[in-house]
Amino acid sequence: MINSKTTRSQDEIAYVHQPGGPVLGYSPSSGVGILEQDGLFFKDLNKDGKLDPYEDWRLPAKERAKDLASKMTVEQIAGLMLYSRHQAVPAASGGWFAGTYGGKPYEESGAEPWELTDEQRSFLEKDHLRHILITTVQSPEIAAKWNNQVQAFAEGSGLGIPANNSSDPRHNPVFNAEFNAGSGGKISMWPESLGLAATFDPEVTRKFGEVASKEYRALGIATALSPQVDIATDPRWFRFNGTFGEDPKLSTDMARAYVDGFQNSDGERELEEGWGWDSVNAMVKHWPGGGSGEGGRDAHFGSGKYAVYPGGRFDDHLKPFVDGAFKLDGKTGKASAVMPYYTISYGQDPVNGENVGNSYNAYLIRDLLRDQHGYDGVICTDWMITGDETASKDSFLTGKSWGVEHLSVAERHYKLLMAGVDQFGGNNEAEPVLEAYRMGVEEHGEAWMRQRFEASAVRLLLNMFRLGLFENPYLMPEQSEATVGCPEFVKAGYEAQLKSVVLLKNKNNTLPLAPKTKLYIPKRYTPAGKDWFGNPTQAKLEYPVNLEIISQYFTVTEHADEADAGLVFITNPKSGIGYDPQDAAGGGNGYVPISLQYKPYLAEHAREVSLAGDPREEDVLNRSYKGKTVTTHNEADLDMILQTADAMKGKPVIVSMMLSNPAVVGEFEPYANAIIANFGVQDQALMDLLSGAAEPSGLLPMQMPADMTTVELQLEDVPHDMECYRDAEQHVYDFAFGMNWSGVIEDERTNTYRQRQSMQSQ
Repeated sequence: MINSKTTRSQDEIAYVHQPGGPVLGYSPSSGVGILEQDGLFFKDLNKDGKLDPYEDWRLPAKERAKDLASKMTVEQIAGLMLYSRHQAVPAASGGWFAGTYGGKPYEESGAEPWELTDEQRSFLEKDHLRHILITTVQSPEIAAKWNNQVQAFAEGSGLGIPANNSSDPRHNPVFNAEFNAGSGGKISMWPESLGLAATFDPEVTRKFGEVASKEYRALGIATALSPQVDIATDPRWFRFNGTFGEDPKLSTDMARAYVDGFQNSDGERELEEGWGWDSVNAMVKHWPGGGSGEGGRDAHFGSGKYAVYPGGRFDDHLKPFVDGAFKLDGKTGKASAVMPYYTISYGQDPVNGENVGNSYNAYLIRDLLRDQHGYDGVICTDWMITGDETASKDSFLTGKSWGVEHLSVAERHYKLLMAGVDQFGGNNEAEPVLEAYRMGVEEHGEAWMRQRFEASAVRLLLNMFRLGLFENPYLMPEQSEATVGCPEFVKAGYEAQLKSVVLLKNKNNTLPLAPKTKLYIPKRYTPAGKDWFGNPTQAKLEYPVNLEIISQYFTVTEHADEADAGLVFITNPKSGIGYDPQDAAGGGNGYVPISLQYKPYLAEHAREVSLAGDPREEDVLNRSYKGKTVTTHNEADLDMILQTADAMKGKPVIVSMMLSNPAVVGEFEPYANAIIANFGVQDQALMDLLSGAAEPSGLLPMQMPADMTTVELQLEDVPHDMECYRDAEQHVYDFAFGMNWSGVIEDERTNTYRQRQSMQSQ
C-alpha cells in the first residue's frame, strides 16, 4: 500500500492525496467509497465495490467516456443532453431566475445562500440533468459552497456523474468601481469582446482566457458559453458588442487566442493533451454566424429570425470557426463545444432546401459542420429553441422554434437529434428527449437509436473527464476567495481595458488634460423604457460617472462658466430591435428601422421588399420598413453635447462615447474637440487616459458610417462595405483607425489587419 493522506474540509468533503496520482475529492455522505488497486486510489462512483474503466483515471478520457456511456440508461443519457435554464445563487424570489427552498422564496426560507433550490434537486435527481447554467452569485465563497452541494448531490445519484457548471461571460467592468492594484475584487474586470478586439492584439485575448479560466474553475465553472465569434457584418445588430467586430481575419485570430487561453492547462496542471485542472471548455458561438440578420434585426425575437446573404459572403462567416476556434495553437486542438444561433440562414441549404433554425438544419449541422469540417465535439442548441412561440415578435420571453413552429416539442427534439445536435439549451425536463428517443426507435430500431444516444453521451462526458471532474469536482472556499479577483488578475484586466480605448479625435492636442483641470460634467437623462427581459425601467437624470474617481484627477464643477473644459459621457444611439407592436396594431406589418443616429430617422433607402419573410398566414412575408420613421431612445445624449458646447462658449468639449455598435457621429463631431470611444471600461481607466497617465492605443474593430444612407445600402453579410465618416481633421473613421498623442496610429497591427481588409474588399 502506498502512502496517502485523507483530509476533510469544513463542508465535509474528503480529499485523498496520493503520490503519482490526482487528488480525489468526494463526499462521504454520497455513499461513494475509495478503491485501492496496484497501490493507487480510485473513486467507486457506482458503488459496486470494483474498479470500472470509467473510474480508472489512468485510462484515456475517451476510453473512460465510452465505458460510462455504455453503462448509462437511456433516461440518464437523456438527462445528460439537457442544459438547464438560468440559475442564480441564491435564487431570486420572482421573475426569470426564480426558485424556491422547501416551497418558500429564499428570503422566507431560512436557507443558506449556497443551498440547492427545490428545482435544482428535482432536475438533478428526477431528470438526471448534469449541465447547469449559472448567472449571479453573491461571492466566490458562496459559489464554491454551492458547487460542493451540487457535486455531492450528483455524486450520490446513479453512476456518480458530476455536474458541469457553466457561465455566460461574467468579466465585464463595473464602471464606477475603483481600481486598486493591491486590493483585488470580486472578479477581474476586462473589456467586452469588442474591446478585446480593439486592442488588435490576440495575446491580450489569450491572457484574458488564461485568467478567466482560472477564476471560472475557482467558482466551480467548467464550461464557458463563449466566445461569440460571429462576424458582425451588419452594424445595427444589437449583439455587435459581444463579437470581435466585423473583420473575418481579426475575428479568427481573436477566436483562436480566446479558446486557447480558456482550454489549455500547463505543467503539473495538465492531465491529458493540454486539458487539465485549469481548463474550461469553450462553447464557441454562433454557428454558422448570426451577424447578418436582415435589417440588423436579431433572432432572439420572432421579428429577427432570418439571416440573409445578399452579398454571397456566407463562407466569410465560417472563418472564425473553421480557421480560428477549430485550429488552435495549443494542444487541445479545437473548441470543445459549438452553439448554433437561433437564426434561419435563409437560402443556405443546397441539399434539402430547408429554411429552419440553424440547429434544426441537417445540412448546416451534419453535412457542413460534422462532415465537411470534421467537427466531432459537442453541439448544443441555443436556449429555448424547442419551446412554442407564445408572445409578441418583440418579446424575448418566448420559445424560438423558428421554422419548425408546426412541430410538437418532442418532434423538435427528434429533428435536432437527427440533424446531429447533442444537447438542448435551456431545457430542464427529460421527457421530450425520451419521447424523441422512442420516435427514433420506431423509425430506426432500438440498436441504432441507442448508438445515436451513446455517441452524444461520449462527447458530453469527454468534456468532463478531460477536466478531472470525475476525480475531484469540489472546491475549497478559502482558495476560491483567494483566486477570484486576486490582485494579479485584476491588474491584468485593467491593463487590457487601457489598451482597448480608441481616441478618434484630438483637435489641437486637447488631450491629455493637465492635472486638476476644472471640468464641467452634465448629468445624463435616460427616459423610461424596457430592459432585456421586457421589464419597465424608470426615467432618470444622474451623473454618468463616479465623481469621486473623477475628482482624484480633475476638479469638477457644476457651473459651465467656471470650467476649463466640458466632459460629456454618452452611449451610441439606441432605437430598439426593429419591430413595433403599435405599428402592427395600426395596420402596418410591425417592422420599423433600426437607427444608428440620434435624431429621428426616416428609412427612405430601405428595400421595397424584404429578402426573407414568414409565409404562414399568421405572419408577415414582406418585412420591409421603407418610408417608416424611428425615434432614438437616447436622443437626449445628442442634446447634452450640443447644450454643453453652447455653454462652454468656445472652450474645449470632450466626448466620451461607450460603443456597443457603430454610430453616426456626424451629428456631434463638429462640436467636439476630442472624442474618445470605449467598449466597456471602468471610469478610472478613462481618467488615466484623459490625464495622460496612460496613452490610448486602441483601434476601431469596425467601420463608423458616414450616415444612415450608407448603413441602409450596405449588405448585411458583407464586411467593410460602408462609406466611413470623415471628420473635420480629415481623418476617416474606418476599420483599424485610432490615434495616440502623436497622431494617427500606424504600426504592426494596422499593417497586418488593414492590408488584409483592403485585399478582402477588392
